[in-house]
Amino acid sequence: MEFPLPEAARRYMAAHLHDDPAHLALQARRHPGLPVPELVRQIQARQKAQSKLPTWAANPDLAFPPALSVEQASSERTATFKAGLVDGQRLADLTGGFGADAAHFATRVAQVDYVERSAQLAAVVRYNFRLLGIENVAVHHADALAFLKETPHHYDWIYLDPARRDTASRKIFRLADCEPDVLRLLPLLLRKADRILLKTSPMLDIEQAVQELKHVRRLWVLALDNEVKEVLYELGPEPAVDPERFALNLRRDGTRQEFRLNRAREARAVPRYAEAQQFLYEPNAAILKAGAFRSIGTAFELLKLHQHSHLYTSATLRTDFPGRIFRVLAVEKADGAALKAHLGPEARAHVTTRNFPDSVADFRLRTGIREGGDTYLFATTDLRGRPVVLVCEKAVLTNFAEPAPAEPTSSGGIA
Repeated sequence: MEFPLPEAARRYMAAHLHDDPAHLALQARRHPGLPVPELVRQIQARQKAQSKLPTWAANPDLAFPPALSVEQASSERTATFKAGLVDGQRLADLTGGFGADAAHFATRVAQVDYVERSAQLAAVVRYNFRLLGIENVAVHHADALAFLKETPHHYDWIYLDPARRDTASRKIFRLADCEPDVLRLLPLLLRKADRILLKTSPMLDIEQAVQELKHVRRLWVLALDNEVKEVLYELGPEPAVDPERFALNLRRDGTRQEFRLNRAREARAVPRYAEAQQFLYEPNAAILKAGAFRSIGTAFELLKLHQHSHLYTSATLRTDFPGRIFRVLAVEKADGAALKAHLGPEARAHVTTRNFPDSVADFRLRTGIREGGDTYLFATTDLRGRPVVLVCEKAVLTNFAEPAPAEPTSSGGIA
């Protein structure tokens, strides 16, 4: 499809931007003068971009690639964060994609080389950057390895976000399975750049990644509104053993929760245990992914309910805790009748299970408790090894913006 779009095509997209793409495709014959299948693909991609890339989605002049490329792109919020990690004169984005990361890197680095092996994607990005007035990004239609071998430049930073789908479009996450294979490229990458910024799937085990990469200086576990979206690794020329880890939760109100740790500090932390007291604390998802199971409690002087529950308690309120905070109303057995006595006639509550025999779905089925309401149930194991349910309400926090409730989770006693 050629851009900019003709006026008739622009009017069609504006009129149907919020319609069901499948329904639009069935009505293609009603518009014989328009390339409806291509326009429907544009509409579908824009719809996917509305929450992830709202600024670009709101721009009627931009071209969009297939919806899968939008789905795999970084969001504005994560791209902005990553741009804050880099600086210098020259950066190469070797897995350019839709260009969200390159556009944000260009606000921090004098010259960006965007590299993309898909000719279609490279053409879309070249058009969009010209339209957006981004003049310090050079778009290269090339394979990452071939580009690295041929470029005469040495970079302050190289950024990679390897493709995490196999030839059958199934999701993958191991470094050696992704494309490009960073482990195979690593010696060349280290010769070509002072520092490397690598984005990986949240599913990849951090300890395994650190061991395989060997040169990790720092890493960031990045969550949006308590959902881990990506893990970032900074690699340098010298091998490293115990990188600093930053667990960050970026929240809707523009604030962030941040916790810093490394394996040595985590190993030195000595948790103290107790039965549930007046307040209950659930670390945000980034902290749990980063592995701060011991040090988070000691840092905030909290007591842990059980070695594997990763829930914490205190008699006095700690409003600065990076996670959800609740007031404990009662401690009950996992008995439907006893729990419903706290819930009223609707028998509704938000349920989380941690280190508990049942999943959330099984717990609801067994107790008959439905989703909703203002009560929060935490099914867990106490310090004596007994299954218990903590009946809670959200704590009232003064001068503190609390994140929106996370979806119910079942973690089965992660360690």
